[in-house]
Amino acid sequence: MRLRKKSLTTSMTALLAAALMLSACSGGGGNGGTKTSDPAPSTGGDTGTPTEQASDCKYVLGEQPLEFSFYGHYDWYTMPPWGEDDASKWIKENKKVDVKAINSQGNAQQKFNTMIASKELPDVIWLDRGPDVEKLREADMLVPFDEYLDKYPNLKEWLGEAGINMLRSDDGKLYQFPNWYTSQPNGNAGYVVNKKIYKELGEPKLETTEDLANYLAAVKAKYGNEVVPFEPGIEGQGIDVLYSAFKEDALTRWIAIRGVPNGDKLTSIFTDPTYRESMQYAAKLFRDKLISQDALTQTNDQVKEKVMTGRVAVYAASSPTENAMNAHAELAKKDPNGGYFMIWPIAKEGLDKNKIYPGTYTQLGWNVSVITKSAKDPEAIFAFLDWYTGPEGQSVQMWGPPGGYWDGFEEDGKTPKFTEKYITDAEGLAKLQATTTNIQWNGNTVFVDTAKAKYESTLPEEQRNWSTRWQYEITWKTQANATEFINLDPSPESEEGIIRQRIEDIYTEARAKALFAKDDAEVLAVLDKAEADAQAAGYEKLLAFKTERWQANLAKMNGQ
Repeated sequence: MRLRKKSLTTSMTALLAAALMLSACSGGGGNGGTKTSDPAPSTGGDTGTPTEQASDCKYVLGEQPLEFSFYGHYDWYTMPPWGEDDASKWIKENKKVDVKAINSQGNAQQKFNTMIASKELPDVIWLDRGPDVEKLREADMLVPFDEYLDKYPNLKEWLGEAGINMLRSDDGKLYQFPNWYTSQPNGNAGYVVNKKIYKELGEPKLETTEDLANYLAAVKAKYGNEVVPFEPGIEGQGIDVLYSAFKEDALTRWIAIRGVPNGDKLTSIFTDPTYRESMQYAAKLFRDKLISQDALTQTNDQVKEKVMTGRVAVYAASSPTENAMNAHAELAKKDPNGGYFMIWPIAKEGLDKNKIYPGTYTQLGWNVSVITKSAKDPEAIFAFLDWYTGPEGQSVQMWGPPGGYWDGFEEDGKTPKFTEKYITDAEGLAKLQATTTNIQWNGNTVFVDTAKAKYESTLPEEQRNWSTRWQYEITWKTQANATEFINLDPSPESEEGIIRQRIEDIYTEARAKALFAKDDAEVLAVLDKAEADAQAAGYEKLLAFKTERWQANLAKMNGQ
């Protein structure tokens, strides 16, 4: 009897433990999420407490519907309707994930501040790293990810511990899921050239700043107002790209942070000789009507229309490849001589062309997603984001549902098996990628680039994807690592943050005035006045703050 009683007691204990474990695994509520525990091998004895077993529970994407709200914190960003493009439709149907958009309506900061004040936050916010993230964290509105990292391992595997540590907040916790993070060079900044116009003008040398100015003048002389000689994209991005042409190892990132390294300190952008020379160059092009006259105010749709119709001779921007890729397909289809190609970055005469970097990348990529405490089941959302950044999620975003341009994986479980359609329907693939660009919230650069590289290296040149070809040949080789310059901005409410806003206003006004200057002397006068105004506004204090942050980044990167 004792043996039987003991057996019954043991069985009842096991059943109770299983019930408790199931209860814990199916908890976390909200949205009907389900968590399961990996089965433990039987040892004939005690296999651990229910709590220990429940800690291994994982959310299984696709078992139950998951719905969450998403806000992109940018004036320009409107999330495409989830489920209407092929990629998100497949995710919605096969993974049971539905994402509800909350849009900024063109006034992101006001929307953001209102949400914080009302404490009515979306489940996920997609935004730049820096002050706004810290503002949410300090208000105890964010969910830390640390306990999820081992359970859902894609981020940890692809970003690595060093990258994760760079993303941690001052309290030592991780709240940010990065987008387009990497451990190798990437990026698309550079110069795109209209193939047909270039041929009609005799294919002249296009290597130096003098070559470029002469070529743009020739374009204007031949085509008049029918063609824009130099298209700088939105917000005059191409003007910043030109900055890189005037000094070896000069980074466009320095313009963005409004500070130029000099020894171990950041110094004024307005007094930087390279910036001053580049603005004189750009202003002369502008005076001669060789640059779009609405360079600082035009919309992305206006830029796209010009590029798509072939009314641009040279197009430079931080990422001109998306518009150029789609335009190339359309123009080449109508005319064998039509389309676009990329050139090696322009450099001032006498400089080493291999030390010119029209764009930068950071290991942490572009921006981040954070999960707020408004989310009913944050672990389920993290599980989705982790899947989304993994091989299957990335493949669906980049190449559509399986069975189309790709179908399954090689034995390593990471390399997509691309189909013949990848080659034969390049136009369709380009259109698909254009529709999914704005739902790529946590891109995995190394996965995407490696997958394309493995496959496209086996193809003849004419069959390679337009964008991929020029990334291999030019852009990935000419982007500089700017990881050390991330997260330099102060909190907007701090003294330095208030100074920063003043400096931004001074910079924006000075850049416009310099571009419209009547001669070189006026460009310098504008920048001199901007320097004086900035110093009076506390620029030196802001630069000291950013220098301290920069040096702290360097210490982290060196493992200190």
